[in-house]
Amino acid sequence: MKYNIEKIDLIAKQLAEIVEEALEEENKEGVLIGEIEMGMRESLREIGKNALKCFLENAEREVEAEIECGCGGKLQYQRRREATLWSVFGKMTYTRAYYSGCKCGEGQALIDQRYGIEPGKVTAGLAHLLALSGIDKSFEEGQEWLNAFLLFEVSENTIRAETQFLGELQRQADEDLIKEMHNETTLQKREQAAKNVPDRLYGSIDAAKVRIESRVKQGKKAEMEEDWRDMKIVCWYEGELVPSHQRSVRQKDKVQREGTVFRAKNKRYSCDITEAEQFGKLLWATGCSACADCARELVFVCDGATWIWKLVSHYYPKAVQIVDWYHAEDRLKRIADEAFSALEERQAWKEKITENLWQGKVEFVIAACQSLSKKSNLAKQAVTYFSNNIERMRYAQFREAGYLIGSGVIESGCKQIVTRRLKLPGAQWNLDGAILTAKARCVWLSGRWQELVSKRSLLPLAI
Repeated sequence: MKYNIEKIDLIAKQLAEIVEEALEEENKEGVLIGEIEMGMRESLREIGKNALKCFLENAEREVEAEIECGCGGKLQYQRRREATLWSVFGKMTYTRAYYSGCKCGEGQALIDQRYGIEPGKVTAGLAHLLALSGIDKSFEEGQEWLNAFLLFEVSENTIRAETQFLGELQRQADEDLIKEMHNETTLQKREQAAKNVPDRLYGSIDAAKVRIESRVKQGKKAEMEEDWRDMKIVCWYEGELVPSHQRSVRQKDKVQREGTVFRAKNKRYSCDITEAEQFGKLLWATGCSACADCARELVFVCDGATWIWKLVSHYYPKAVQIVDWYHAEDRLKRIADEAFSALEERQAWKEKITENLWQGKVEFVIAACQSLSKKSNLAKQAVTYFSNNIERMRYAQFREAGYLIGSGVIESGCKQIVTRRLKLPGAQWNLDGAILTAKARCVWLSGRWQELVSKRSLLPLAI
């Protein structure tokens, strides 16, 4: 919106005079800027609330005697009726023309319909702010935080409801996408019209545990049990070289060994708590949305979990598969710590075997682990791990091709979505609450927040 600057300046001068008069009346001396700021903020909030009230009440130039009802019948003007709503300026009331009298028994106010207002509920603008708090902080902490910024009190339940409502919108969007991307005709049309297809697209998948609220365990002895569920997460992204002047200390260390250093861009996260088979449908749908099926090269970088590679092989059989380098390297470190008590011997073994793994000589690594399997359980387990992932660990070849070999982007996603929000101290979720809050947070981390907020604003009103 464009505003008349001269009128704004006039209002600003009037507000300054009001604050000055208030200070004089209270005989306040030595007042500091902080108190003046807070006074002006509260005044601006009151001005905003009154201005919004005036705007809505004056928006109807003429009152119609009769209007059409959504059912096809007619509604007659009754009276100007009061309504309440919660906006970014706080709780306010306004009056508007109200119509009823149709055989269907429903009534409506044209102003509410025109501006997307549901009386008694929060506006889309306030819902946006509440949900931003809800995806970042506990609902209790968010209440205190919002009170300080909005200058009025909002309940925990309202913050929770608005956060999870946006999550529900995203869940519905995911379900619609799954249906759309499993329709052969739709896929063919999409492939013909595909634009901006990436030359190389990456996908990473992982899971993190979320504590779901206690429930009664069925059996001979009914008891309450805590349930930990896997929040499965997929991230689609592209890679780009990090310019030398933008490299962090860690990245400068990496470039000395790897020659170049890459970072992820255009990240798109999706998540759900569900079985692997069902999650595979979301993996396919979001991949199609990111043009994974059209990209010249598709590369998956994940840890060694069997369920992950089964999904990748099923939905994207032509993709390059890479086991995250850092998981594999860390496994060797833990084997060395368990197998050797002498520091010098431990260090020598770790450096030698790690270098062979770095060069993609996985068979050498397997043989080295086999030789330690009698005195190290970790080494014995590693034989299976490396044997199952031989072709996913040809790191020298992958580096030569310019592929990212670390799954840091999905590790970060798990921390951002699950650890930072769902695992806050004392947090305990019901299943739906965890899923919806995580889905809303995924949208924020993917840079698509405004798109989701717009969906809420455009929803048809409940009659």
